[in-house]
Amino acid sequence: MPNFKWTGKTAKGEPKSGEMSAASKDEVIAALRRQGILPSVVTETGAKKVKKQKVTDKDVVVFTRQFATMFIAGIPIVQGLDIMSKQSENKTLGSIIAQIKADVETGTTLADAMKKHPRVFDDLFVNLVAAGEAGGVLDGVLLRLANYMEKSMKLKKKVKGAMIYPSIVVTVAVLVIAIIMIFVIPIFAKIFGEMGSQLPAPTRSVIWLSDFLSGIGGLMILGGIVGSIFGIKQYRRTEIGRKKTDAILLKMPIIGDLVRKVAVARFTRTLGTLLNSGVPILDALDICARSSGNKVVEEVVFEVRKEVSAGKTVAEPMSKTDVFPPMVTQMINVGESTGALDQMLVKIADFYDDEVDDSVGNLTTMLEPMLMVFLGTAVGYIVIALYLPIFKMGEAVK
Repeated sequence: MPNFKWTGKTAKGEPKSGEMSAASKDEVIAALRRQGILPSVVTETGAKKVKKQKVTDKDVVVFTRQFATMFIAGIPIVQGLDIMSKQSENKTLGSIIAQIKADVETGTTLADAMKKHPRVFDDLFVNLVAAGEAGGVLDGVLLRLANYMEKSMKLKKKVKGAMIYPSIVVTVAVLVIAIIMIFVIPIFAKIFGEMGSQLPAPTRSVIWLSDFLSGIGGLMILGGIVGSIFGIKQYRRTEIGRKKTDAILLKMPIIGDLVRKVAVARFTRTLGTLLNSGVPILDALDICARSSGNKVVEEVVFEVRKEVSAGKTVAEPMSKTDVFPPMVTQMINVGESTGALDQMLVKIADFYDDEVDDSVGNLTTMLEPMLMVFLGTAVGYIVIALYLPIFKMGEAVK
């Protein structure tokens, strides 16, 4: 924790000076004011260098749930933040919580203090905390936030988990084929060259491919793959690039259905959590749009917000788009009619979480045999191509 040297005066005008360890300059000022000292100069003299850690979603979930438990137990906000800053396993998060504590001590609201750290506490988090503070239900909002984040994390894990197995199989297949082509085939090519006989077409094709990959061709392919990945990443950083690539993802035969279900689950859970916590509908739609994770969905939600601000219901403009399935818009319409939109949205999110589970399972089941067939065919073709000249030589001997 950094050390600060300070000078100041007491209420009677007596000069004072000293040194203090604190997370920030603001925390030092707040601590001195509590002691009746008006600081004039506060300078950082040195800091114990703490290795920066990435603050993960799990870290924020643990903090949110523990902080909510302390708040429910009657521990004041400042004291709760002080405890959380000291016991946090993630030192970066602990330092941020200490800064939030210092801001709250100077009279800043908890939501405004958290807003200064957007990389850790996003718009959704800050707006929910603000609604909880305004309505006097901060404990309930924090618990709701923790539940929301836990379910969002599970959804991310499902999607990532679906991609891990196929990626491993493809990587292993490519490595196996590359090793055979670059290191094994040249040995056989040398043996066959010494035989001096005409090689079968499959064998010639395999040897040609081996020569191509062993030489400049392999570097060209590797460079093309790396360049394509870099180019796509750069293209997605542009507004039009992200919109087009997100639109392509939604239209892809198998992946598109999964992406759509994830987007619907995320939108409905986020909107339901915001409305349940007392956030106004227009603000809630604005947050949902910016946190959708898909440019096409974002534009659709912004259009829905525009229509709602003009006096229409949420379901009416949603039904005109092809992003949200008819079942979703009908259930939202029922929720608006009965005055239980937030509860209906949570039910839709739970349903689509299960749908994502099924889609992930189906995707894995479908990809597994396809990848095995690809690997088996490629290796089988190479093996047959290498054995054909041997069979031919055996016939000649007979």
